[in-house]
Amino acid sequence: MGTRDQPLQDVGPHVDRQDFYWLRLPATGLCFLVFGIAALLVGLVVLPVVRLFGGRGQRRARAIVGAGLRWFVGFMRLVGVLRYCLRGFEKLGQPGQVIVANHPTLIDVAFLLGFVPNANCIVKSALFVHPVTRGAVIAAGYIPNAPADEMIHRAEQSLRDGQCLVIFPEGTRTVPGEAARLQRGAANVALRAASTLTPVFITCDPPTLSKNEPWYRIPARRAHFTIRVGENIELAAFRAASLPGASRSLNSRVAELFTEATKVRDSLA
Repeated sequence: MGTRDQPLQDVGPHVDRQDFYWLRLPATGLCFLVFGIAALLVGLVVLPVVRLFGGRGQRRARAIVGAGLRWFVGFMRLVGVLRYCLRGFEKLGQPGQVIVANHPTLIDVAFLLGFVPNANCIVKSALFVHPVTRGAVIAAGYIPNAPADEMIHRAEQSLRDGQCLVIFPEGTRTVPGEAARLQRGAANVALRAASTLTPVFITCDPPTLSKNEPWYRIPARRAHFTIRVGENIELAAFRAASLPGASRSLNSRVAELFTEATKVRDSLA
């Protein structure tokens, strides 16, 4: 007795999964688990003791956080989750320097705070109440991104104190396929108090841990991060104008640089 042919189902394009995909999946989950446990222990046990040293304690806390993040990046590379290449980092860490970076992935901050010595950073205010990150961000003296007026005041003061400040001017991770939308807070702070403004361009190929993407949706092959330090942006030319206009112009210039870097990356892909 004959049977009717069943219509073929559209299963979509074939994905060539490489680099031990089925091992990288649990390894990625392990990395998140290790980060959470380590951050909680450091925040609850190590950093409260360091904070007793006052101002010197804050510097030591940043050194501990930086060392921990460098270790974490190395751990991710060791278990095969990612590879990375740092270019021009010797130009970072200058007193009064503002570092502006694009923000394609969840772990961009680990590279910058891990490999830039004694860097301050503007971070999401939610991290100051999260049980895993609260201890570290408070002890290190990082700056919450809200309220905006207080953020700008604290950022200016940190630069005048000779600190190096990391800012992600997008305020959140870039949505894949969309142009970067920069807030003017970074430009405002730089014009008010920075001695140097340095852009950093972060690329991740293939993309992973981008906005609205769950951790378990890992790429078909191992992600390769390239973090490249650009040339300093001359602030004197912008400071010749009034602050509101100068802030808009500088913000537009940074956005242009991020867009150009993205186009170069796409042309080489």
